[in-house]
Parts: sequence; C-alpha cells; structure tokens
Amino acid sequence: MSYVPRVTSAALHFSLSPDRQWRAVLDRDRRYDGAFVYAVRSTGIYCRPSCPSRRPRRTQVRFFSIPEAAEAVGFRACRRCKPASRTPDPEVELVRDLCRALAAQPDRRLELGALARLAGRGPQQVTRAFRRVLGVSPRQYQEALQLRRLKTELKGRRHVSPAIYEAGYSSSSRVYERARAELGMTPAAYARGGAGMRIAHAIVPSPLGRLLVAATERGVCHVSLGDDAARLERGLREEFPAATIGGDQAQLAGWVRAVLRYLEGREPHLELPLDVRATAFQRQVWSALRKIPYGETRSYGEVASAIGRPRAVRAVARACAMNPTALVVPCHRVVSKDGSTGGYRWGPERKRKLLALESGSSPGGAEAHSGALSPRTTSN
Repeated sequence: MSYVPRVTSAALHFSLSPDRQWRAVLDRDRRYDGAFVYAVRSTGIYCRPSCPSRRPRRTQVRFFSIPEAAEAVGFRACRRCKPASRTPDPEVELVRDLCRALAAQPDRRLELGALARLAGRGPQQVTRAFRRVLGVSPRQYQEALQLRRLKTELKGRRHVSPAIYEAGYSSSSRVYERARAELGMTPAAYARGGAGMRIAHAIVPSPLGRLLVAATERGVCHVSLGDDAARLERGLREEFPAATIGGDQAQLAGWVRAVLRYLEGREPHLELPLDVRATAFQRQVWSALRKIPYGETRSYGEVASAIGRPRAVRAVARACAMNPTALVVPCHRVVSKDGSTGGYRWGPERKRKLLALESGSSPGGAEAHSGALSPRTTSN
C-alpha cells in the first residue's frame, strides 16, 4: 500500500464545515482525501479534494461525506482522480472512527486500553496508527481535543468556571496547571481574545527566515520566526482573535530594525518594551531570561533556581516554550543540563545558529541578508 500523507485532525471528523471543505478543495489538500468528496452541478461529476481538475465556482459545488451519497443523487465519479476506486487506508479509517468516538463524548478521557478494545485492535496497533496518521499519540490527541473545547467554551461564555467544567476538566486547578501554559495567558484573559487591542505588525526577511514583529502602542507583543509569511500572520491572528490587527504603530519600524540588527550581529543588547499577557510564573521566568548575558547560556535548572523555584524545572521549560516574543525574551539561551541545545519553538537549527552568533563562532548574518531594513506595517 502506498504511503498516505499525514492527515489533519480536522479531516478525521464528520462535522467539517462547508467553508473548511471548500478551502481544502481550493488548496487541493491531499490530507482531506477520504474525508469527503465534492460534486459539481454543471458537469454532474464528483471528485476527491486533491483532484487536479480545474476548480469550479463555489455556487456549483456540493459536498458529500462518501462517494455513495454523491452517486445516489446522480453524480458520476471523476475519471482523473477516481474517487470511488481507491482502496481506503485501513489505519486512516481506524483513526477516523476513534476520533469520532472521542468527539462524541468529549467529557470522558479514554485510556489506551479502552480505545484498543473499542477498535478491536491491540494497544500498540492503535498507538502506531495515531502516530502515523496524525503524528501524535492517542493521549496527546485527547489533550488537544480537550484544550480545543476549552478555547471554544471560553470564547462563548462570560464566566470561566462553567467553561472549564464543560470542557471536561475535573477541576479548575488542573486547568491552571496545564491549560494556562498552552493558552499563554490565564483562561479569563484568553476568553477576552485581545478585545480592545490594536496590533500593528510587519513581516520581513531575516537571516533566519521570515521574521514577524507585532506591537501595540505599549510595546512588542509578538515575535516569531518561520518560513511561511502566511502561516506567521495566521498564528498572530489566532493568538489575538478579538484584537484589531493592522493600522499604524509609529515605533514598530524601529523595533523591527533593532531585531534585524541583532540577527546580523550588530545589536547585542535587544532592550525593547514588551506588552505581553502572562501568568505570574511566566513573567518570572521571562524576566530571568532577559538577564542572561549575551553570549552566555543557562540550564533549565539554573533558571529555576534563579527565580527561587529549584524544583520547577519542567515548568520553566514550558514557560520557555510559550514565550511569545522570540529573541526579545532570549529563551534560546536556555539549554539542557548536559550542554546540548535542547528544544526550541522555532526549530533547533535556528537555536543553534543564534547561539553560534552570540558566541562569536559564526560570522554575522549580514552576508546572508540584505535589505529589509525599512519594514512597513501591514494591514488587512
């Protein structure tokens, strides 16, 4: 059997919205093959989402969960993509069935053994199928499902406590131990979604790929690195769904230039004002990170000791992972106890290059980057 591309969690649910299905069709997204088919009224033909045929008008399209449903109302299978002739991948079908079962009872956590019995497979088979299809374990998928429901509940309710229990958490303390780290702020602050904030942003090329810098009138609120500008902007909008993204910020261009100078080895002291939402613990950690001298590193344990919480090594690591302002809060200067670089939200290769830049063992980034010193704010 040929390799099947990794499937998105959304593609495994039967409750895909028409808008999401249409986006998958426009993108010819192979990950949604098997999740649904689309039919074109003007031609009487139905296809897989990844079909290479010319895209029809949206008004001519209908969606069906299975080929048989399209054929039942008179549509014929496309001869190019052959949506009805492909043998379904058994592991994709297995994971889809289990994901639907989990979505049907979101307030219940199923252990691996229970999932295996439900599927009629062995525990190792279920774990292997989840990792191959989704790239995560069954437990990680359930945690993500629960967190997604919490986010939805927080956005739709005025009070935090009902949202916590509707999302299936057994206690509020559990949320404040785990979900706060994932949300990057308290549940109450997340529920506001950045309401009332005006955020300007710029995306420019840098020695480490695309650089996004976003700021309010008070200071920098988001800095991220990546290879895809659209994905960086989407991450910003997901972080602040209720904020007004766009408009002018007089100081933004200067702040972007300062970050670029740092990446070029010409600005060792990146002292920019911040406007970030964080728990008290996260603020402690991020403040400690800003005190690590340029060119030096600390272990997670050393940072934990520096804030008076020597046993909170894992919590320090989570706070580093949730840092929303890369480079300005230099979480790349925190390494593993054995001296290895450890993880980094923006990729271990970028972390390695940053540490080499600061230690002087690598030439400045000016040769690898030119221009982009006059960024402009972007708005949509």
